[in-house]
Amino acid sequence: MLHRLTAFVAITALIGVSACQQAAPDQPTAPDDGQAQAPSEALAVNYACDSGVTIEARYPDKASAQMTYKGQDYVLRNVQAASGARYVGSGVEWWTTSRDGREVATLSLLSPNEEVAVSVLEHCARPLTAPDLTSGITPPQPVPEPTPIPAQGGVLPASAPCKGPQLKMVAEDGDAGMGNRVRNFSLQNVGTSACTLTGYPGVTLLDARGQAVTSVRADQSPGSYFRQGQAPTPVDLAPQAKAYFEVAWNVVPNEAAGQKTCPNVATMRATAPGDTAGISLGFAFQPCGGKIRVSPIRSASAVQPAT
Repeated sequence: MLHRLTAFVAITALIGVSACQQAAPDQPTAPDDGQAQAPSEALAVNYACDSGVTIEARYPDKASAQMTYKGQDYVLRNVQAASGARYVGSGVEWWTTSRDGREVATLSLLSPNEEVAVSVLEHCARPLTAPDLTSGITPPQPVPEPTPIPAQGGVLPASAPCKGPQLKMVAEDGDAGMGNRVRNFSLQNVGTSACTLTGYPGVTLLDARGQAVTSVRADQSPGSYFRQGQAPTPVDLAPQAKAYFEVAWNVVPNEAAGQKTCPNVATMRATAPGDTAGISLGFAFQPCGGKIRVSPIRSASAVQPAT
């Protein structure tokens, strides 16, 4: 794939998002008094989390869930998911799936538009049939998984999301011009089973000592270098197949903000959407302006220039 410098009108738009965009908070914001509701009479289900916290959830119907986390109640609604059952609301995402005789669940912070998860708060699980040890009752079976809905183009997502150990990341081609840079990165399914990727990769930058470069944030940028404004769609990966995402940055110090030099990055670490296992790649660059822009994960055909 060869890009042309004339295409950097698109990059300028990609990089030019306001620097006033704020990072996600470390903890979810409790709902306003008008939004908070007392837990319903539905049977409570307790999930034990890796941090030692217990999350209590209720499923009064297939369209909603109620969750209690660290003393706060959250009222959530069911939304489309590539697999399992996904609930969002009050700034958080609660995603459950059945696996190996257990129901596993992830609690994450959501972006301001409540479309994608930006930070994992808790990894939790419970047995599917064992009694709830805290109450002595047998919890109900999990809410049935919604029927997968074809993504744009009529493609059904694979049954299981891709995980870090299944993926290999490689730096592909890129382009440069007008102080801007863009680079494609591929995520190859090196496992033996098909999987799916939906959304944005988590991206962390590390210096030569392996420490996080906290002065540079990774902003999610809808669309991609060639097709602006497109929402994420599921990408099915057969074994050895590749998906792609793009990282764009600026190389001119922001002198108006007092920046004279730009930080040195030695390694980029990515995580698949909904996963925490990192995929590291040695990649040296110097992003300026305190941010990089990360596109949604795309299929191979979606990174080709539109004709």
